[in-house]
Order: sequence, then structure tokens, then C-alpha cells
Amino acid sequence: MSPDHDGAGDAPGDFFALPPFNAEAALLQFKRTLRDARTLTERGNAFSFEGQEVLNLQVEPGQLVARLARRPARSPDWETRVCRNAADVRKLQDDLKRRLLQWADE
Repeated sequence: MSPDHDGAGDAPGDFFALPPFNAEAALLQFKRTLRDARTLTERGNAFSFEGQEVLNLQVEPGQLVARLARRPARSPDWETRVCRNAADVRKLQDDLKRRLLQWADE
């Protein structure tokens, strides 16, 4: 370190700042992934499993909000997930895949 360098601005986020989360792009990518799996039926921003709605996606400023059914039913018990970054979206995808496998076995 040079003597005239005071160390200010050495936080890890100062040099490599992540781009802001684009919720609309994340929604499009997530929907594409779900269509490729061919397990769910898409209707707008809602997805059904064997005729029962199990996932509803909404874009809000800076975030993707997902309502995920705990299990398929006519009136499901909903769990709300807020995705504010790509890691949150990946966690949602992994959880949904796990649930789909579980539901298919039942």
C-alpha cells in the first residue's frame, strides 16, 4: 500500500458492484425454465400442476414475488417468497423442483 493511500473505499462492494436486480428479466427467465420442464401448465403469471394452481408470479419494483402452494389443492395454503436477487430465484427454482418431484410421487 502506498503512503498516500488512506484505505478508504476498500470495501469489497466498491470495486465489483453487482448490477441491480432486474425482476422482469428474472420473471422471463424463470418462466422459460418452467416451460422447458414441461411439468406445469402456464396461464399468464400462474402455473398449474395437474389442474391445480401451485405458483403465481408477480413483478414489483426491484423484486419478484412468488406465491408457492405447499401442496396442490383447490384452495391451497400459499407461501410467499420475495426474490430480490438471482440467488433467491435459484432457491425458489430448487424448492419448486423438489416439490414437483414430491407431488408427482404422491
